[in-house]
Parts: sequence; C-alpha cells; structure tokens
Amino acid sequence: MEPTSQITRPDGRVDLSDTAPIRGSRFFNDELAPVPVEKRTWSTYNYFALWMGMAHNIPSYALAASLIALGMNWLQALITITLGNLIVLIPMLLNSHAGTKYGIPFPVFARAFYGIRGANLAALLRAFIACGWFGIQTWVGGEAIYILVGKLTGSGWRNAAEVGGQPWTLWLSFGIFWVVQMLIIWRGMEAVRRFENWTAPLVSVGFLILLAYVLIKAGGLGPILSEPAQLGWGADFWKIFAPSLMAMIAFWSTLSLNMPDFTRFGGSQRKQARGQVLGLPTTMTFIAIVAILTTSGGQVLYGEAIWDPAQLADRFSSPALVVVALIALVLATISANLAANVVSPSYDFSNAFPKRITFAVGGLITGVIGVVIMPWKLYSDPDIYIFAWLGFYGGVLGAVAGVLVAGYWVVKRTNLDLAGLYAEGGRYWFRAGWNWRALVATAVGGVLAVGGAYTAPGSQGPFPADGLIPFLKPVYDYSWVAGLAGAFVVYLALSWAHRQPKEETREQSGPSRVGTAAVDG
Repeated sequence: MEPTSQITRPDGRVDLSDTAPIRGSRFFNDELAPVPVEKRTWSTYNYFALWMGMAHNIPSYALAASLIALGMNWLQALITITLGNLIVLIPMLLNSHAGTKYGIPFPVFARAFYGIRGANLAALLRAFIACGWFGIQTWVGGEAIYILVGKLTGSGWRNAAEVGGQPWTLWLSFGIFWVVQMLIIWRGMEAVRRFENWTAPLVSVGFLILLAYVLIKAGGLGPILSEPAQLGWGADFWKIFAPSLMAMIAFWSTLSLNMPDFTRFGGSQRKQARGQVLGLPTTMTFIAIVAILTTSGGQVLYGEAIWDPAQLADRFSSPALVVVALIALVLATISANLAANVVSPSYDFSNAFPKRITFAVGGLITGVIGVVIMPWKLYSDPDIYIFAWLGFYGGVLGAVAGVLVAGYWVVKRTNLDLAGLYAEGGRYWFRAGWNWRALVATAVGGVLAVGGAYTAPGSQGPFPADGLIPFLKPVYDYSWVAGLAGAFVVYLALSWAHRQPKEETREQSGPSRVGTAAVDG
C-alpha cells in the first residue's frame, strides 16, 4: 500500500501531495526536499552536455597519458578507458533511477539503507573525496590562467617573486579561479545547468583546435600510432590491465554514487538514461583519442611527450591560438569541477546539518577544504595521484555502491516511502538513525577492496610492497569490483536473514509517522 501523501505519476515518477508534514523535521531543508515533478525538466541534451562538461578536462586528458606511460600503446589505452567507462555506467544508471523516480539527492537516497543519520557516513565519504578533486582541478585551472596571462603579458608575470615555493602570480591565478567557481555555485543548481549547456560545445571545439594545430604542424599523426606496445598482448599486458581498468572505473566511481543529485531533475527515466548512455562513453573516448593524437603530434614537434595540455599550448608560437586553447581549458576545468566535485559535497554537507548548511554554504565548505588539503602537493606526484589514490578510494566507494544497488533494486524493489526519508523515528530510522547491516556490508566490502593495497615494485606509494593485508594483495587489482560485489552480497544476506515480519508489514503499509517524533530534538 502506497503512503497516502505519495503520488505515483503515470510515467512512474513519484511526488508528494503535501510537504508540510515533513518541513518541521530537522532532517529537511529546501535543497534536500524532493523536487516536484513539474520542476523535473532536464532533457536528454542537458545530461549529454553535463557529461561533455565533466569528461572534457585536463585530468581526463591525462588518463591516456598514464596508461601509455605504463607501456600500453594507443589501442590498448583506448580499450582500457572505454571498457572502464562502460562498466561504471552500469551502477551509475542503477543509482540514477532513484533520483528521477523520487526527485531526491544522493544523501537522502542513502538514508533508505544506511539510516537517516547513517547516510552521513556514505555522504561524507563521497564529499571529502570530492573536496580533494575540487582542489586538484582548481590548481590545474589556476595554472592554465597563469600560463595564459604570462603568454600575453611577458616574463614579468612568470618570473614574479616566489611565495611558498611558487610565484605569487600563480597563487593569484589559483585564487581567481577559486572565486569564479564559488560565485557560480552560490547561485544554485540552475546556474550550474546553464553554465554546462553553453560551455560544453565550446570546450570540445577548443580541444579540436588544439589537435588540428598540432597535427598540421607535425605533418601527421606522429610516432604513437605506429609504435608497437611495449607490453605486447601477453601476460605483461594483463598484469597492468586489471589495476589500470580499476583506476579508469574509479575515476568516475564517485559519480556512480551521486548521480541522483542530477537525475532528480530528470524529465523522465528515458531522458536521463539516454543522455548518460550517449554522454559518458562517447565523451571519454573522444577526449582519450584527442589526448593520444595531440600528444603524438606534440612529440614530433618538440621531441618529447607533453601530456599537460596547458604546457603544450604554452609551446605554440601563435599567441591567438594559445589564448583560444587555454580559454577552452579553463572553461573545461570549471565545467568539470562544478558538476563533478562541488554539487555533490554541497548536498552532502547540507545533509549533515540540514537546518544550518544550505546548498550554497556546502559549496563554500567544499571550496575551503579543497584549499586546506594543499592540492599542489597531491598533484605533484602522478603515481600517488592517478593510481594509489584512485585505486584506493575507488574500492571504498565501490562498497557503498554495492549497498545502494542491493538495497534499492533487490531488497526494496525500487519502492521507497518518500516522506519517511525525512522522518525521525520512521521506517528508515532503524536504531538511533543507523542501519548496522549497511555499515557491516560497507566495512566488509571496503576491506576486501583495499585491504590488500600495495605499492608496485619500482614505483612510489604509501602502501607496503606485500600489501596492508598480504593475503588480500591479489584482490586489490580488482578493488572496485571486489568492494561492490562484497558489499552487495553481505547487505543482501544480512537484510534477508534479519528481516522481521513486523518490518515487512510496516514497509508495505501506510506512511511513516512524521509528527512529534520527526521534529523532536
């Protein structure tokens, strides 16, 4: 029986006829509230543009570089990147469904399985990782501004006095880039959507201009397309392929959790799903091809593989071309950073203190933490940045994804009590706001995923060579899959083993009590 205040539209999307009973709850604010069906207007193009904006950025460009540096050739790198994005698209679409059906963001969705308080664990895990990415992307964008202004104004800008080991002009560029992003996020999600819509095509054109210039000057595609793989296609390749594939999946594993933050505005399930299917694999494959070909041409022109597109553009002799290329890179980085790294933690921090932290304040907190972590140091070591960090946190987030997919699709069969997600003492309160089953499943999945974390011979990293837990070392190469599968199985087993008849009856009966219990305290 559906709760009386809950209305299911003909297209399957769910709405509340009256939000007044839940507005007094301390777990409610306007940003976390269900989006009314009439305001869920995002189209297929909105989601395609969103992915174009998120995928076309400097770290995405550098992914191909990291694989080539490990000894893959262009085809192996392209296959690895494309396959990784097709795999991560599966949990992304599964979790996206709840956003479109119920109009809720990721942290509210997580309440159904972790508990209304426990959802903060999943949300803050995602949020702090986003803060790290925000800092890195902001540093990269600041560097692009620094190079752009230096190209136009001369050596005085580049050779400015150093503060903290960097020219003060670079710190200024970093600060300007930070402020621009904060101004956009302060205006809310609609401002983000508009920015993504108009920047997405411009960014793609900028990358294509960069590619065309390099290939014309180089007189061809360069050495990378013709060189055989250093690894071949035998055992040496497969040893590198598995952890590299996990790193490619981990690159977007964060979005596989929090896509409800965007799909809650979806005009229909078909529109959001089609926009993502058309958007993610195609745009990531496009940027990988552009990166490989541009770098190949740059190697012919300058005698070395320059994987940072901002540094490559700095070598161009045409000031006009440098300006166009770097403006495109700046827009690309802002677009990706806002969508992938600011929207989610804004909701996540708001979920922790709904009555004190708004979406805009959550974005500001993200920006501050993104500076405090000193991203210039994190970004300075590509081994740790690309592989140790991506592989480790990807496995942990895989465990969270396993709980959400198991809970929503198998245990709840996509049926949630919308008002109950905001109700203290309701069906999603569990024990003091925490669901121990989700916590145990996440812990087991996380240990399976990253318990064997190790540093490969000949590289630098924070983990012991034999792994944190030696017998789990082989599993670490499949960290994301291990985390997702382990948490999925454990959560299902615990949910079914401990599901009480009383709980089953309550799940199928009337609405959660959102009265005194929901607002007390």
